[in-house]
Amino acid sequence: MTSKEIRELAPAEITTKLRETREQLLQLRLRKHTGQVEKPHTIRELRKDIARLETIRTQKNSRPAAA
Repeated sequence: MTSKEIRELAPAEITTKLRETREQLLQLRLRKHTGQVEKPHTIRELRKDIARLETIRTQKNSRPAAA
């Protein structure tokens, strides 16, 4: 998910997407420990997506306070 796509989402949608992505990461980590992951690079992608979501959520939350 790109930053541009995330910026178009509402704050509630960002929170929902963040929760879903964290759940996916947890499931992927558990499968990695059992050796069932076909694409281990997706762990890195999910971590980056979480960072993007957190960053944009913080920016959107602080924007009204600064204005």
